Amino acid sequence: MNTEFASIPSNKKIYAASDFHLGAPDPEQSRNREDRIIRWINAITPSAAGLILAGDIFDFWFEYKTVVPKGSVRLLGKLAELHAAGIPIVIFTGNHDLWMQDYLGEEIGATIYHEPVSFKVGKLKIQIGHGDGLGPGDQKFKATKRIFKFGLNQWLFRWLHPDVGVKIANKWSEKSKEKELKKPKPFLGEDEPIFIHCKETEAKTHHDYYIFGHRHLMLNMPITEHSDYINLGDWINYHSYAEISQESVELKQFED
Repeated sequence: MNTEFASIPSNKKIYAASDFHLGAPDPEQSRNREDRIIRWINAITPSAAGLILAGDIFDFWFEYKTVVPKGSVRLLGKLAELHAAGIPIVIFTGNHDLWMQDYLGEEIGATIYHEPVSFKVGKLKIQIGHGDGLGPGDQKFKATKRIFKFGLNQWLFRWLHPDVGVKIANKWSEKSKEKELKKPKPFLGEDEPIFIHCKETEAKTHHDYYIFGHRHLMLNMPITEHSDYINLGDWINYHSYAEISQESVELKQFED
């Protein structure tokens, strides 16, 4: 149990968001989205006791030894400001930025997680992560993720020139999005894989809230009388985020 946020002041909040997908689908739309995210961070900073970014911040991210993908400098600068002001930043990797390593930890002081983590926030116990690969089904995606995370494959990819590697990755991302647009995954109700993961976890260990991204849907689904699953939506369609106090979690939209 991570207790980093256990004793936040009563007038402060933890804020969580996911699925910015900066870099997609083109520089202009990505820049407009980034500017909105910056306005949101400026708006929440006075009341923030912490910021959690739950994956897919970037549409593609890979850390070579001395090179990272260009772009998103306004967001990175803003996150560095938050850290300098004493506001903790937690980042979860998603399926689009799963190759994130220690660069953002070193540059902006973020704590990086690659799997869901349980946090204590005031009176609440919360599990949070990106959500990809959780629950039953989607074996093809899970197999692909294992291939991408395999250390030898990452080492081989690192030997590609960054211009080549990034181009290949962007093409892959475009095809993936094309497929999603042509045949988007419908909302499955209680058959949602992440919801099933939450139910199975809750049967073993109680959490007041389970907060995930990945599905690009704004959801607040009761698991039991005392436990809820929240999906954070995204910043492509919803500009949505969770506001976590000592006693509750509220799903909101910015500049809706």
